[in-house]
Amino acid sequence: MIQESVFEQERHRGLDGAEVSLALRDFSLWYDDGAFQALTGINLDIPRQRATAFIGPSGCGKTTLLRTLNRMNAFVEGVKCEGSIELDGHDIFAMDPNALRVRVGMVFQYPNPFPMSIRENVTYGPARMGRLSRGEADEICERALTQAALWDEVKDTLDKSGLGLSGGQQQRLCIARALACDPEVLLMDEPTSALDPISTALLEELMVRLAAEHTIVVVTHNMQQAARVADQTAFFYRGELVEAAPTKELFSHPAERRTQEYLSGRFS
Repeated sequence: MIQESVFEQERHRGLDGAEVSLALRDFSLWYDDGAFQALTGINLDIPRQRATAFIGPSGCGKTTLLRTLNRMNAFVEGVKCEGSIELDGHDIFAMDPNALRVRVGMVFQYPNPFPMSIRENVTYGPARMGRLSRGEADEICERALTQAALWDEVKDTLDKSGLGLSGGQQQRLCIARALACDPEVLLMDEPTSALDPISTALLEELMVRLAAEHTIVVVTHNMQQAARVADQTAFFYRGELVEAAPTKELFSHPAERRTQEYLSGRFS
């Protein structure tokens, strides 16, 4: 019998006993000063130190909700919200947005390293939070790049531009940049959609490992990816949360007809 890999052993640890990191209650969101409702009455607990995947067809509200969790939608004019979102029991809309984004980091769909060195990319956030000695910067850089499974590949080229890395390496650099601030939560918006299969596999394994220490929330159109990396999966349709459950349960025994139809490809 082939021994189960460490990656396989770490997947789907279950939700039993997991504390709640983010709690959404009756949360709704409108764009264009109320003209278009993007999210309706979302109630969802996102467990701490687990990976939660948001799935659903395009335009169903997945990315809108993800961007709301660290108030990125505050940059969009005409956004209106009702209901509550709490991080560790505290209203995120009462927090300083910059302080919130330190605690809730984000990685975007396409790699977006800054036009600066690898070292400067990683230490950008901590440097903005306060002066860093060279020793402190080096420590943060090595820690974050190691967490992002990139240290061994770039440790001898830290002063070279991050733009010179491959696409997969650039995305891991962006993850390291987010991790440098030691966030409690890491949001990931289709982080592998622009990557090749090898880079995608590396990033999926990385997500599983990061979920042991951070709360991970990932938006994905790839249902197989959700099945591989997520402890909990939430299915959205037309701005509503249709169903959320432990991933194995949702994929094997969905409770809602719309979920079953979407997972089986019979969704209209």
